[in-house]
Amino acid sequence: MTRGTRIALLVVAAAGALALPAAAWAHAVLVRTSPLPSSVVNSPPPVVLLTYSEAVEPRFAIVSITNAAGQQQIAGSPRRSAADPNTLVVPLHRLAQGWYLVYWRVISVDGHPVRGAFTFAVGPNPGPAPQFPVPSISETAATPSLVTARAIVFLSVMAAIGLFILRIATARPVVRRVSETRLRALSVAFGISAAIALIATPVYVVMATAQFALRGVFDLGNILPLVRDSAFGRGYLDLELTFALFVLAAALALWVDRPERPQRSIAELLSTVGALLAAAATLLVPGLSGHAAQTAPRGLSVALDWLHLAAGSVWVGGLIGLLVLWRSLPVARRVAGLSVCVPRFSNTAFVSVLLLIGSGVGASIIHFPTFSSLWQTSYGQALLVKIGLLGAASMLAAVNLLRTKPRLAAYPDRPELGTGAALLLRRLVSGETLLISAAVVAAAVLSSLPPPAKALAAAGNAIARVGPGPVTEIVNKNGYRIGIRVTPNQAAAPNTFSIQITKAGNPVRHASVIAGFAMLDMEMGRQSDVLPEHAPGVYERSAPALVMVGHWALSFEITPPGQQPFTLTFVDRTAG
Repeated sequence: MTRGTRIALLVVAAAGALALPAAAWAHAVLVRTSPLPSSVVNSPPPVVLLTYSEAVEPRFAIVSITNAAGQQQIAGSPRRSAADPNTLVVPLHRLAQGWYLVYWRVISVDGHPVRGAFTFAVGPNPGPAPQFPVPSISETAATPSLVTARAIVFLSVMAAIGLFILRIATARPVVRRVSETRLRALSVAFGISAAIALIATPVYVVMATAQFALRGVFDLGNILPLVRDSAFGRGYLDLELTFALFVLAAALALWVDRPERPQRSIAELLSTVGALLAAAATLLVPGLSGHAAQTAPRGLSVALDWLHLAAGSVWVGGLIGLLVLWRSLPVARRVAGLSVCVPRFSNTAFVSVLLLIGSGVGASIIHFPTFSSLWQTSYGQALLVKIGLLGAASMLAAVNLLRTKPRLAAYPDRPELGTGAALLLRRLVSGETLLISAAVVAAAVLSSLPPPAKALAAAGNAIARVGPGPVTEIVNKNGYRIGIRVTPNQAAAPNTFSIQITKAGNPVRHASVIAGFAMLDMEMGRQSDVLPEHAPGVYERSAPALVMVGHWALSFEITPPGQQPFTLTFVDRTAG
């Protein structure tokens, strides 16, 4: 086997590993605890163990363990287990006999806060479980301040990359073909966008870290040591680093570029290629540290995310560049300069819009388990707003392509068309720029929300929607009469799940009943529990399976003795 063949096989294998579907959850899920939820332990535990689906940073974890009187029982801060990086260890004072509430809040790898709660008791006679006052167990990263800061980061990064591409490639022939013209204004605009991005990115990281750590944004002495303690923070600091390298490479490329020469020198070619590679690396970082890297198949998700950002950067940066060029060119040379640049940019923008639409559709197919998720989830609604804004911008782009481009192209032969075409161009490009900027804000909201849970696909087969409050339902299926009860149907509380199965009025004994619980408002994986038979034909278990306020898919897989299994699914709205 030749060296080239071995390298090719290695590349294919690596790409295949990235593309294979993975059991990746978009949020940290509490998968195991010690003591077990709703359990009674005979001796006081020295610690509480919380095991999640991914490694969470202890310095961002908030754990509260209180008795029925509301008194804290924690003896120290949470720490990571030496044996398992996904487990948090919470030391305790010596616990007296009775019931205890465990309330936790952690930050997922993608930067979303997740909360939950459960109870346990110290025996041997703890008495009945009290009704603990549970703090809010819903939280979002889509606050107005964070969304605004995130939008500024993405808009400035994308604008800087698009302005550089317009300056170094699309607008470069203007200097050679139109006398007394320069592209200095485009380089200045690139520098301003780059400076905004370099400042806005660390500011956003500090703001987000302050919210995650529940500290004031100006408490820098405590916040700055934490910024690299979350995968989210590390991702944005990596973005800052790669973007800074791009800015340096792009500045070098602009410094050595001589647009008045038709042929580029070796130094110009090398510096331009280096800057473009740095730009490509910069646009790859958000996908690697965001939703795309947490969505299977990871390789395809990250590639679509990168393509979407790259196409959007060329479009929005190019539009801003056209406005700068329109304003900066001498009045006597304005139409001539635009007649060189606009047709070239129109072709590039047309391809960019097609790639933007294609990558967006592909990402939506991956992220959305059902078509109805588009209007039934906050993530889908934000995407619809973004689609509407991009659609309006595309319509203005189509007018530019069909009306302005031909007029400017005909300017050398028909100079009378130039002034009107330039004015129309400015108006249309201004509208496009505003619409795309608004779409970037919508994308900032989108990336701050959890994608729709895969469990929504199963929820499409739901028999009924139930809750809030206790659930009592009677279902007839396959000749069986099934009574279903969920009480009190409350988040972060022990709920009793009871199934009564009869056939022809007789209880059905020795059936297998498995209850499944899947959060529909965010991707948290699926939990399942076997309901043991407590009485003839009655299968029941008490568990705090509904750990968050919101919508849940409750499924009950029933296998009567010697018969084929069947499943009953409900969409349950659980209150706090």
